[in-house]
Amino acid sequence: MAEDLQIQGTTKEEKYKSLLPQIKALVEAESDLIANLANVCAALKFGFDFFWVGFYLVKDNQLVLAPFQGPVACTRIPLGKGVCGTAWKNNEVLIVDDVDLFPGHIACSSLSKSEIVLPIYDANKHIVGVLDIDSDTYKTFDETDKMYLTQVLELLHF
Repeated sequence: MAEDLQIQGTTKEEKYKSLLPQIKALVEAESDLIANLANVCAALKFGFDFFWVGFYLVKDNQLVLAPFQGPVACTRIPLGKGVCGTAWKNNEVLIVDDVDLFPGHIACSSLSKSEIVLPIYDANKHIVGVLDIDSDTYKTFDETDKMYLTQVLELLHF
């Protein structure tokens, strides 16, 4: 079956509102987690033209690269290291306007300028990974992204 996303709207919020039901339809029809993570990455990358969109999953007390869209990425991230490891350690969403100013930032690509990282929870509210999105422009992410990306993650079943 061919899947085509129809992104409508000119504002960030309008685009998220257009994309959310389409992502919901994609993941509801599929039980495989990796397939769903891959499609969510593609939908967000296509819908917003982000520089990099991907998931890291907790394995052996570190974050390990999972499905993503964009240039090659860091494969393993220790707890508390970089934006992803810090979001995991502190159990919080991190929005970074300028990654070069973030203490201990891991530069997988020098083209990345801003970033948002959201923890992912299983049914027992344990962190099982993070959603990491990078932009090649400064100050890309805000509370609107946080709100709608949280809703995207709630559609996934870990």
